[in-house]
Amino acid sequence: MPDLVSPSRNHGLVEILDRVLDKGLVIAGDIKINLANVELLTIHVRLLVCSIDKAQEIGLDWWRADPRLSASAAREVRAQTALPSDVGERLERIERRLSEMTAERPAKKR
Repeated sequence: MPDLVSPSRNHGLVEILDRVLDKGLVIAGDIKINLANVELLTIHVRLLVCSIDKAQEIGLDWWRADPRLSASAAREVRAQTALPSDVGERLERIERRLSEMTAERPAKKR
């Protein structure tokens, strides 16, 4: 039985994985669903398998700008969408003035 098991097979898999992560592997394809010559659905599939270092080397670092995947990108989005500090004070002043104006207004007689 030990003669049937090839010890080089594990090393081959590791070598293949190492090579794929080092060089990269691209899989591309299209899936189209037609019914009576009417295209109902088209899916374009593009898959790149490589190491993070290789991806950065070829300019694919989109995960750095995705706030769901990067803490620094999430902080940047929060900073961009946050209201200026004086907006809360200005809003309170406007609401106070509005309530004063409605209180000063005499009630209409019918």
